[in-house]
Amino acid sequence: MKKVAAAKTPFVSPHKGDMLTGTITKLTSSEILVDINAKTEAVVLEKERNIMNKILSSFKVGDEIRVQVLNPESDFGYPVVSLRRSVGDITWDRLAKLQKSQEPVGVMLDMATKGGFLATTPDGISGFLPNSHTSSLENPQGLIGKKIKVVVLELNRELNKIIFSQKQVMGPADFQKLIKNLKIGQKIDAVVSNVAPFGIFLSIPVDEHPADDGTGKLAEGFVHISEISWENVENLNDLFKIGDKITGIVIGFDKDSRRVNLSVKRLTADPFEKKLDEFTFDKKLKVKIIKIISSGVLLDLGDNITGFIKKEKIPVKTTYKEGEEIAVTVSAVDKKRHRVEVSPVLAAKPIGYR
Repeated sequence: MKKVAAAKTPFVSPHKGDMLTGTITKLTSSEILVDINAKTEAVVLEKERNIMNKILSSFKVGDEIRVQVLNPESDFGYPVVSLRRSVGDITWDRLAKLQKSQEPVGVMLDMATKGGFLATTPDGISGFLPNSHTSSLENPQGLIGKKIKVVVLELNRELNKIIFSQKQVMGPADFQKLIKNLKIGQKIDAVVSNVAPFGIFLSIPVDEHPADDGTGKLAEGFVHISEISWENVENLNDLFKIGDKITGIVIGFDKDSRRVNLSVKRLTADPFEKKLDEFTFDKKLKVKIIKIISSGVLLDLGDNITGFIKKEKIPVKTTYKEGEEIAVTVSAVDKKRHRVEVSPVLAAKPIGYR
């Protein structure tokens, strides 16, 4: 009986931009061929040396891969394709694994920007290292061209976005060793590395003998907005900018965030201490209502000191409005919050009043 030959798969007719699956038939530094089931084998075109090196180290003859058609038919009659997408898949998969494991990876710092550094992985993928996630320097240009260890903090391939963090690399033992010469109450000179709505981040030199180029060991410091000034502060960007030199006092160590907490306002005495002493128990005051909130009524006692009537102290059927002036008596003083608790002056205490 005559054997019937197996049906041969028809050749594909590639078009520019097509993504096709093929098999590597030749893999050398001078030539890479891929069988994409066209009339002839496709030739891989890659001019960038780092991508070519990645191809040579990541694949072998016989591997099935995805290629993108650059030219359906060159002047020599063969299709020209790119393996860049396949190389990208490998790189992004690796970065995803690094993000999940939080394993440190070495990156090269290429450029300093206002908010941090542009950094490149060994695979040639660029990402961003924010100032708030690095031990930045008084002279950030001193880091350009240097390799540092970071972890992948955020990853979004669709947006081609990678955020690195240097501080996450540091373990609890490393942090403890870094701050061994710091103590609560110590005054420290630092440099502002980032300004956020809720506080400022600092670079704190911790070397006893720092290098002349400013590349000594640094710890990250943080001053919460409430620790900036004894006065109310609303916009930190009006007061600080990246690179500013400031002095603070150590008030604690955040081991989870690997951060030194500082205060600027505690370098001076609380100016409200003496003012608050004037509000003695049962002292009568005539004050203006600032705001009515769910828990009570806020009052202006002058000199940035707030008065407060608790909700349960407000008589039944009594209503207040903002801007109204009322008579009150002092019942307690909260020096930490610069707040004086008061009670409304009543002609007669109604039934049920506490």
